[in-house]
Amino acid sequence: MVGGALTGDPEQLVTGLAGIREAVPGDVSFVASPKYQPAVKTTRASVLIVAPDMDVAFGGALIRVDNPSEAFVRLAAQVAPRPVSFRPGAHPTAIIARTARLGKEVSIQPHAVIEDGAIIGDRTIIGAGSYIGHESRLGADCLLYARVSLRERTIIGDRVILHCGVVLGADGFGFETVGGKHRKIPQVGHVEIGDDVEIGANTTIDRGRFGRTRVGQGTKIDNLVQIGHNCAIGDHCLICALVGIAGSTIIGNQVTIAGQVGVAGHLTIGDKSIVMAQAGVTKDVPAGAMMLGAPAMPHKEFKRVNAAIQRLPETLAKIHELEQQLAELRARLTTAS
Repeated sequence: MVGGALTGDPEQLVTGLAGIREAVPGDVSFVASPKYQPAVKTTRASVLIVAPDMDVAFGGALIRVDNPSEAFVRLAAQVAPRPVSFRPGAHPTAIIARTARLGKEVSIQPHAVIEDGAIIGDRTIIGAGSYIGHESRLGADCLLYARVSLRERTIIGDRVILHCGVVLGADGFGFETVGGKHRKIPQVGHVEIGDDVEIGANTTIDRGRFGRTRVGQGTKIDNLVQIGHNCAIGDHCLICALVGIAGSTIIGNQVTIAGQVGVAGHLTIGDKSIVMAQAGVTKDVPAGAMMLGAPAMPHKEFKRVNAAIQRLPETLAKIHELEQQLAELRARLTTAS
């Protein structure tokens, strides 16, 4: 199944798949990173998929492949339950406006609402309880899980996956303070999502104040991410969970933003940069940079700063010792004079 080279007992019975720490006898597991090699000593797995050059002390069978992670995914696909399928057609409880246009083999699940002027592409699936706003457009082969909400004029490309609770096109957080009161600024733009984008559960992307908020093709966004109005996210980015991106921020192509990062508004994050976990970005990030810390700084600089902080007790003790020596030296000089 995985095209690997076997070392060990070819008659080993395989009964399941599991992570290396959770595996029990009969399971196949894998080691894709050297950091998991210590777990090899304690795993109960019977078979491990490893890289050709990985030095592994393991009593069970080994299968050596070029990419252990990809091989394990391929193996899992062979034995996993079949994915849930949805028949074409609209459930009787769905509410579909007369002016909405549905493509071929579209599937509309129970209690979904499709408003006037909406366009749904071929073979797209609209999950139970989802809402497709007025004049929104969805491409072909999209999958919207239950309770996805698209406000008016949202534009979705082809092969987009939206997980449960995604909200696209809600109003941006825009207010003006007049006479001590917060007055709402109209949000009249829209959200546009490129082809092959996947957006995780309960993520929200606000409509533009004017113009659009855009996510480029191939970008993958995790759960519980907030993207503010008029942001522009480039192609093939990775945005992990609990990230917050304030309005009008421009993020380049192939950018990685790790978990719990906060990004201030009206910034630019350059192509292929990496913002590491829990960073607070308050300034523009150049292309290719690796940023860490709050406020975010180049990760090597952050490591030096953090190392200095870790040594503060010893540093303070040394300073105190030097101050005592200096006081003694001054006392001697005063006596000698």
